[in-house]
Amino acid sequence: MLLRMDTVDVAGVRTTYLEAGTGSAVVLLHGSGPGVSAASNWAGVIGALGARHRVLAPDMPGFGFTDFRPDGDYDIKVWTGHLLGFLDALGLERVALVGNSLGGAVALALALRHAERIERIVAMGTPVGEYPITPGLAAGRAYEPSPEAMRAVMEHFPYDPSLIDDAMVQARFAASDRPGAQDAMRCLLPAPAADGGETIVRGLPESALAHVAMPVLILHGREDRVIPFEHALRLHRGIADSELHAFGRCGHWVQLERRDGFVRQVLGFLGDGAPAGR
Repeated sequence: MLLRMDTVDVAGVRTTYLEAGTGSAVVLLHGSGPGVSAASNWAGVIGALGARHRVLAPDMPGFGFTDFRPDGDYDIKVWTGHLLGFLDALGLERVALVGNSLGGAVALALALRHAERIERIVAMGTPVGEYPITPGLAAGRAYEPSPEAMRAVMEHFPYDPSLIDDAMVQARFAASDRPGAQDAMRCLLPAPAADGGETIVRGLPESALAHVAMPVLILHGREDRVIPFEHALRLHRGIADSELHAFGRCGHWVQLERRDGFVRQVLGFLGDGAPAGR
């Protein structure tokens, strides 16, 4: 499977994306974290998904190799607007979205504003509502670039930290060690509470889930310590047309820790619907 890297102008933002395959369009949205990119999240599965679909995986503003914002200001509206612009720039009228963590939140946010552009959604390790910041998220926000600090952050993510090798650490460290690379992470998560109390993260309100009008497949690692499994249950309770699949002995990186199961679940779910894309 030929994997291509390209760029496209999205409202003046030079946007880097990966692409593979032909057919109905599926857009993969990466999560957050120091040094994260479309490649770090999706390189291991994009070929398998591209065997049956046209798969595109952009780097969102503030991450990967897409242009950083000069003001270093990011929020869910920025990422949702950029996703809509990305679809427009590539002439994608209607797509399926697969979102990892932050990417799942962006997919759901777009679904609430432009449901007509989305066929269906896969939300993986996706946060919703208010919750105390987890040690993994706090470590990502406080990260200062070094290979040792990168490994320490990454070890929060999988169920079995032996999954992490030196090449993974070095790739993410290199991506994180650029001016502006940590701005998006620090906009995404609140600073520690000034009074030393609990720091609360506020995601997509649970009440909004009732307005998600397309089928949603929820995938989550049972032992996820970054976005706990309770979030999957919140999504499943709140979205009327949803399915939930839990992976045991699995943390936050379902697509890496349970690659084959992830691919089977996603392809099966996408195959149930009408063709997406243009």
